[in-house]
Amino acid sequence: MRNVIFASLFTLFSAGIDAYANPLSCSGTCTNAHDPSLIRRSDGTYFRFSTGGKIAIHSASSIQGPWKYLGAAIPAGSSIDLDGNDDLWAPDVQLVGSTYYLYYSVSSFGSQNSAIGVATSSTLEYGSWTDLGATGIKSSTGKSYNAIDGNLIYDGSNYYMNFGSFWGDIYQVQMANPPKKVASGSSSKQIAYKSTDSTHAEEGAFMFKYGSYYYLFFSVGQCCGYDTSKPTAGGEYKIQVCRSSSATGSFVDKAGTSCTAGGGTTVLESHGNVYGPGGQGVYNDPSLGPVLYYHYVDTTIGYADGQKQFGVNTISFSSGWPVV
Repeated sequence: MRNVIFASLFTLFSAGIDAYANPLSCSGTCTNAHDPSLIRRSDGTYFRFSTGGKIAIHSASSIQGPWKYLGAAIPAGSSIDLDGNDDLWAPDVQLVGSTYYLYYSVSSFGSQNSAIGVATSSTLEYGSWTDLGATGIKSSTGKSYNAIDGNLIYDGSNYYMNFGSFWGDIYQVQMANPPKKVASGSSSKQIAYKSTDSTHAEEGAFMFKYGSYYYLFFSVGQCCGYDTSKPTAGGEYKIQVCRSSSATGSFVDKAGTSCTAGGGTTVLESHGNVYGPGGQGVYNDPSLGPVLYYHYVDTTIGYADGQKQFGVNTISFSSGWPVV
C-alpha cells in the first residue's frame, strides 16, 4: 500500500501542482464554437454565440447541451462598410435592462481596418436581432490598436468597452448609456500590453467582477491555423488574467507585474488532449457557480479551425485568483 501511495504522489507532483481539470462533457453541436459568448435567459435556456456564419447562434437546456444550431444572428451581414462585414467575429452578448446587446467585430484576418458593431434583441432568438451598425470604435492602418474583440463591462456607474488584438493589445473606452455608442468626449486607453513579445500576441479581453476585484481575462499566443501552421510548443493560445479593484485599472498579475508591462497569470493552457484554449469568457452559473468557457482543439479529433470545441470548466476564486 505504501508503494501505491508514493507512486500516486509522484504522479501528482510530476503532473505539476497546477494541473488542469478536463472540460465538462458537452453534447449536441459542440463544434462551431470559435470565440464563444455564453448567456442564460431567465427561462433557463442557454444561448451560445460564436465567430463565423454571420455570428452563429446555438441554444441548449443545459450549459453542457445538447447544443442545437439555430441560425445566423445577423444574416444580411453588418451595415458597417468594411471588408469582412459579411463574416463577423468575436461576439459579446450582454443583457442591459430588458434588452440584449450583441457586439461583434468587422475585419479581415491580419487587417487593422476594423470596427466594432452592435445589434439588439429582446429574446436572443434567431430572427430577432436588429443590426444598429457602428459603435464608434474603429481602427485603421497606423492606429495604436485594432478595433476587434469587444467586451462590455458595467461598474455600477458607467459602461466600458474593452477591446483590441495585437499591435497595442488591449484598450478600453467609456460607452454611452445605453451602450450603443462611445460616450461623447471619451478616448481609448491601453490596459494590457505584452511589451516583451515582438508580436504583441494578446487579445480577446473579457472582464468579470468577483468579490472586490475586476478580473481581466485575455488570450495570448497563436489562435488559429493549427492544422497548417502549428506554432512551436507554448506558442499556441492560452488564457491569462490580471486584476484590479477598479474596472478602469490599473491591472496587475499574481506576481504584482503590471498588465501593461507584460503581466499575466496563466489560468488555462494546453494539457492532455486540450490544445490552445482561448477566446474565453466567464459566467456565474446558477448551478455550478463561476465557470470559464472557451474554445479549444481536441487533439484526438483534429486541429482545424472548424473543429474547435466548446469547453467549460468550473473555477474557484477562493485564493483571490481564478483557479480551474
